[in-house]
Amino acid sequence: MSGASPAPGVSVPHPAPTWLPDAVASAGARLVPPGPGTDALLWFGGELDELRAALASAPGCRWVQLPSAGVDSYVDGGLLKAPGVAWTSAKGAFSRPVAEHALALTLATLRHLPERARARSWGEPTGTSLFGARVLVLGAGGIARTFLDLLAPFGTRNVVVRRRAEPVPGAERTVTTEHLHDELSRADVVVVAAALTTQTRALVGAAELSVMKPGAALVNIARGGLVDTDALVAALTSGRLGGAALDVTDPEPLPDGHPLWDLPTALVTPHTADTREMIEPLLRARIEKNLRRFVAGQTLVGVVDPVAGY
Repeated sequence: MSGASPAPGVSVPHPAPTWLPDAVASAGARLVPPGPGTDALLWFGGELDELRAALASAPGCRWVQLPSAGVDSYVDGGLLKAPGVAWTSAKGAFSRPVAEHALALTLATLRHLPERARARSWGEPTGTSLFGARVLVLGAGGIARTFLDLLAPFGTRNVVVRRRAEPVPGAERTVTTEHLHDELSRADVVVVAAALTTQTRALVGAAELSVMKPGAALVNIARGGLVDTDALVAALTSGRLGGAALDVTDPEPLPDGHPLWDLPTALVTPHTADTREMIEPLLRARIEKNLRRFVAGQTLVGVVDPVAGY
């Protein structure tokens, strides 16, 4: 009678979080150094060359867990092409804090809070209510869906733009990107929540900004490269847009002295929609779930499509 198969080996190239050894053991796996005994690799961030070296040392690796929702840097680095490896990201895991931030930025922009925060005199009454507004959401992932849930009490009329025109809960309609310009011309608020890929880079450029409804608000909580920064500055400077609120920029960090810092209708937060303190328990829950699923041979959560890039 042959012996039982050894528990799957899980490796962490960097020092592991204090909770990880117990999580690995509870799932029925074992921590091993990166190498021939590695079946799964948990990556908590660092230089891509380090991840590439860890993979090269572990020819039997079948799964890599990434710490972020976006995977554009890993796609650009060619890492997702490793044969026989399933890649999972944190997509969907951080949707609540990011959607909360998107709502905060939306309300701040509609109520002209960036201008009022800079004001030193009473000024004129101004502002737009979110109740009943037309909201266009670019993307249909976890953040977009959670944001739509948060919009429910406001009675907004929501449209989603995505690759496939499949229904999304909370949206009146779902359209494909070929109809983007038509929808931009109707929206009071445009929220960018799509993944950054080769196809979506500068998804909102000069042409898109030019067809947006005059006075509309733009909110980006996804990736800075989805919006053409120079075109956005021009649209805000001309007064065509009512305002823009960005948690992500291109370039990032946004340099000191950049025009966006001085525009009264622009609000920039330093990629803080999901701080480390917010995401650590959420990432832990995702990793613990995927460890159990990996050991049990079940489908993993947050699987990345290397072709689509997210």
